[in-house]
Amino acid sequence: MANSQKSLMRTSVRLLCAQISKELQNILNQFKNKKTRRWWVRKWVSRRDTLGASERLLKELSTEDVDSYRNHLRLNKDQFEILLYRITTKIQKQDTVMRAALPARTKLEITLRYLATGDWFSSLAALYRIPKNSISVFLPEVCTSICESLSEYIKVPNTEDEWKKIQNEFYTRWNFPNCVGAVDGKHILIRCPKNTGSEYFNYKHSFSVILLAVVDANYCFSYIDIGTNGRVNDARVFSKSSFYEALENKTLKIPSNGVFVADDAFPLRKDMLKPYSRIRKLTTTQKIFNYRLSRARRTVENAFGILTSRFRILEKPIPILVENVPIIIKTICTLHNWLRKTSDEYFQTTYADSDDFDGTPAHLTNLTNYSSNHYSTSAGILRDTYANKFMTTEAVPWQFNMI
Repeated sequence: MANSQKSLMRTSVRLLCAQISKELQNILNQFKNKKTRRWWVRKWVSRRDTLGASERLLKELSTEDVDSYRNHLRLNKDQFEILLYRITTKIQKQDTVMRAALPARTKLEITLRYLATGDWFSSLAALYRIPKNSISVFLPEVCTSICESLSEYIKVPNTEDEWKKIQNEFYTRWNFPNCVGAVDGKHILIRCPKNTGSEYFNYKHSFSVILLAVVDANYCFSYIDIGTNGRVNDARVFSKSSFYEALENKTLKIPSNGVFVADDAFPLRKDMLKPYSRIRKLTTTQKIFNYRLSRARRTVENAFGILTSRFRILEKPIPILVENVPIIIKTICTLHNWLRKTSDEYFQTTYADSDDFDGTPAHLTNLTNYSSNHYSTSAGILRDTYANKFMTTEAVPWQFNMI
């Protein structure tokens, strides 16, 4: 009996040792097959401090060709230094015993270059000698810091006097009384997000998110709403926005006679005017109103055009995660306002529609009917009142040549 127990124990020990030996062999094989890291930093990346664009190209351009420097970053040297000073403490990381942190200067240069051109991360990596995975990590962080540092340049007016200033500018420059802003939406092209089907597919047969904006008489953004999927029309985006909620609750503090101007995709309200529908034949008075409203409304279309001409990332689908697109667009709008308000060289007059001396516009956008024509009686009466004024007390001499 004792011999049989010893034999059973020996057999169990052999089987256990064999199993342990097999497991150890598998672990050893995993270590042998694991690809060893050839280097901690690639050699061409390690020469960033001497051969990267931040140390070579941009330093040369800043002293030898200032126009090319501004074209590269969309900022001149002084503007870049001001912006860098504002955000350095937010984006500069600490050095470690393993490696030096990326300079805040280089991070900002890459971010501005990406917004200006929409270059592939691999192209920026080769130019600045920064790994593309690092670019994808710090890019949203830098954009967030820019928005926070320049937040005073893009905000909704919070006093009636500020709204009245916009009213006066619209009246002086665009001959539209009581206007406090032009409203419109723009489709921002994106790569189709995974597992979203047709959620972001728009009527232009592309994938997009929508930028809803209110623009003042000088092409500056007073309000932006970003991120609604492109399948939704402008009227629906408006009805879901905080802007609509503020209008409904009367918390915007606009003057009692203040109105926004919009295209036919938006609803006609007592605080928002849109053109007469072209479904039926229009009278001369209605045609004149449509022209005058289009003339004021084109400020928002021009603002979108300036954005695209200065920040070419908007010319093609943005190839990043859809959740990062809103901060990219917000950064572009913030930079646009900052440069528009502080620099005379930000954009050329050819980027926007302009009137000749006699009032003849360079071109006008056709008004297309996209929405319902149901509206309140009081809103219809208000629009008719404006139409009659444009034929009498508020008429301009060239308007009859435009219909």
